[in-house]
Amino acid sequence: MSYSPLRSFQDKSPVVADSAYVDPAAVVIGDVVIGEDCSIWPATVIRGDMNWIRIGDRTSIQDGSVLHITHASSYNPEGYPLQIGNEVTVGHKAILHGCTIDDQVLIGMGATIMDGAHVCSHVVVGAGSVVPPGKRLNSGYLYVGTPARPVRELTDMEMEYFRYSADNYVKLKNQYLSS
Repeated sequence: MSYSPLRSFQDKSPVVADSAYVDPAAVVIGDVVIGEDCSIWPATVIRGDMNWIRIGDRTSIQDGSVLHITHASSYNPEGYPLQIGNEVTVGHKAILHGCTIDDQVLIGMGATIMDGAHVCSHVVVGAGSVVPPGKRLNSGYLYVGTPARPVRELTDMEMEYFRYSADNYVKLKNQYLSS
């Protein structure tokens, strides 16, 4: 019996682009779509069991991260799906739960982003930060703390880092796919 990191749940199966890499030690369940040139690293759990998860192109989800959703209910008729844009780097052991992450975002190690939060493009969320439910993080800033708050504008070098990080993880996942 062979193990696959991709698992169906209630007739919904993950859809993974041919150019993406999902580590054999990751788990991807249910209504999940993973875009082109993405990398999903060991011990990551992506669980689209009661709502959907969409991950854009050239996005990297680092080791030990947990991605989940909130189900639809009378309390919240649509629930909170999880949407992650293009060229997003999610640091080790981050938790993304029912939130929206736009393009070119860096989420630091151990950060938590909660239901209904919206992280706009060109944002850095510092390691260990907590973004509370419903919070919006506007473009162009470094956010840190619990709860996360803007501490300064991003530098030009930091703005260029989003593309650099995406390029780096595309190269690394290609090395994994070729070995």
